[in-house]
Amino acid sequence: MLFNTLSGRFLLLTMAFVMVAEIMIFVPSVARFREDYILSRLERAQIASLALLATDEMIDTTLEQELLANAEVYNVVLRRDEVRQLVLSSPIPAPIEQSFDLRDAPTWELIRDAVACLFDPQNRVIRVIGAPVRRAGLLIEATMETAPMRAAMIDYGIRILGLSALISVVTAALLFLAVRRLLVTPIRRVVKHMSVYAEAPEDARRVIEPQSGVQELREAEEALRSMQRQLTGALRQKDRLAQLGGAVAKVSHDLRNILTTAQLFADRMERSDDPMVKRAAPKLVGSISRAVGLCESTLAFGKAEEPPPSLTRFMVSTLIGDVVESERLALGNVEVEFVTDVPQSLAIRADNEQLHRVLTNLVRNARQAIEATGQPGTIEIGAGEEEDGWWIRVGDTGPGLPERARDHLFQPFQGGIRKGGTGLGLAIAAELVRGHGGRLELLRSDAEGTEFVIHLPRDLAWGDTARPA
Repeated sequence: MLFNTLSGRFLLLTMAFVMVAEIMIFVPSVARFREDYILSRLERAQIASLALLATDEMIDTTLEQELLANAEVYNVVLRRDEVRQLVLSSPIPAPIEQSFDLRDAPTWELIRDAVACLFDPQNRVIRVIGAPVRRAGLLIEATMETAPMRAAMIDYGIRILGLSALISVVTAALLFLAVRRLLVTPIRRVVKHMSVYAEAPEDARRVIEPQSGVQELREAEEALRSMQRQLTGALRQKDRLAQLGGAVAKVSHDLRNILTTAQLFADRMERSDDPMVKRAAPKLVGSISRAVGLCESTLAFGKAEEPPPSLTRFMVSTLIGDVVESERLALGNVEVEFVTDVPQSLAIRADNEQLHRVLTNLVRNARQAIEATGQPGTIEIGAGEEEDGWWIRVGDTGPGLPERARDHLFQPFQGGIRKGGTGLGLAIAAELVRGHGGRLELLRSDAEGTEFVIHLPRDLAWGDTARPA
């Protein structure tokens, strides 16, 4: 329906407001009309009186009655030179009920008398007093009926209301067309663009181009364009991530098979009589086992998310020592010193394998950051117990994180720390820690180095987050 639309409701409101304005004008207009009506009768009565005075009061009765009828009054009293004189007279059909003095009458009084006359259907005889025109005396009085005046006021009011209705309709129609042209049409265009964009938000060609000449609507179009561009970019990135996830899952599947074969050979190496081989074989077997587990986790991740942690109690010093020894084996030409401050008796309850992955990511990032400088450095690893859980700190003396990495630290493919990095390591580490109900935080990153801290809660609600081993 028309009145359910913005322009239709604007049409109704415009008509209503114009009518209210006209009604506010109508009342004083009717009061002014009544005043002019009475003054015109007094002017006619004055002219009739002057005609009689010009003949030295020698006038025929019939002519006198004709003069009074033409002036629409019953008698005329003229005051000249302080003398009050009844100039014209005729029988009055009823007693005089009210007197109205129009000389210097306030506006509110004229409006009050006009409204009272308009709503009084009885024909009353009234006396009206006014100032003669062109100073032809001090004042002039006349007696008249209210019925003809009320009829004239009603006729005038009907014409005024009809004209007001016509003005309101024409004004509302013009405003209706203007609103449709200036507001409704641009809004419909924006809605149409939104509908078209919703059909294929990945298509950048469907992003709206601001065209409105109205400032507010143009700002809305520009805001919509910005939002659509961000959404299109995000959807494209999600699509690329989905494709990358599929590729990684395929690679992980084949890599798992290769690592399984390597694991078999590593098992046989443990039977070697060479002391060096016997010493390195367990580390090799452990590394390959973790790589196989990581491939299996990657395949599971492609379906949903990281599996919930399998909680066990273990010594954190053993875990950190294993991570440090693996990183020592990976050292290049740059000297990196590993400093650990972990109580030997500190036991925590967590998923050993997932926490190993978290610490490996943090320590490896620290080692690579120091090696990138070409200068010797130090990696410090500490752990401790607090009232509601445990903490593990990993700090280094590297160059600190770039600004872009700090802004998107735990976002995959955006928080890369080194050239060629993907930013997945920290994103996965943060997710694994969250899976324990804890949090991974960046304590500081400046020219003197970087420091991360892992907080693990003591009491973990098993429910949906983790399962005990």
